[in-house]
Amino acid sequence: MKIIVPVKRVIDANIKVRVKTDRSGVELNNVKMAMNPFCEIAVEESIRMKESGAAEELIVVAAGPQQSQETIRTALAMGADRGILIQTDVPLEPLAISKLLKAVIEREEPGLVVMGKQAVDNDNNQTGQMLSAMLNWSLGTFVSKIEIEDDGFQVVREVDGGLETVRLSRPSVITVDLRLNEPRYASLPNIMKARRKPIETLTPDELGVDVTPRVDVLEVNEPPSRQAGVRVANAEELIEKLTNEAKVL
Repeated sequence: MKIIVPVKRVIDANIKVRVKTDRSGVELNNVKMAMNPFCEIAVEESIRMKESGAAEELIVVAAGPQQSQETIRTALAMGADRGILIQTDVPLEPLAISKLLKAVIEREEPGLVVMGKQAVDNDNNQTGQMLSAMLNWSLGTFVSKIEIEDDGFQVVREVDGGLETVRLSRPSVITVDLRLNEPRYASLPNIMKARRKPIETLTPDELGVDVTPRVDVLEVNEPPSRQAGVRVANAEELIEKLTNEAKVL
């Protein structure tokens, strides 16, 4: 079985995001970038499948600027076999990313796509669902456990009421949640080996996909500062403030 794992380059999750002075977006210059944390979990799980003998090849795919090669190299150092970069400087929306991934998947013909449930930069949580619909593949979202079966996969999903277990037929798209695993750190020898692993570079035009943005960002603003809390002496005072000041009771 061949596995494809889409990965995304985002601002490091430990960095405070700053809005540009002209409010056109967030500041990306001189900011530490990293692989999306949910993508790391997807890469780790796919590597474990390969190590167990359930998968033969692991391909990571990134869409974005030339610097996204760094994100692919990180996945290669973790244990992926090869990478594909769909290079474009156009801001990509979930629909465009889904179309690009569909084109790559039709070329590579994998049996499974494992991806993060969302990217931490925009939190759209749309690409996996759109991709599954375009491919007409079975879909498991918010997955925290994967078991490989002869004819498909059994997955445990994180849902509002707790956990849900479902069976998926192959081929499948699986979007993963935080509890699935703990991603490994790439060792120095593997980082050196990753430099020799192949990365194919494509463009949206070569894949026949129009990535023109469909949404115009009018303005980006910082969230309002959090107000200090108020101490109350007893439950009666709390109820009085909730009733008369906050007006939530």
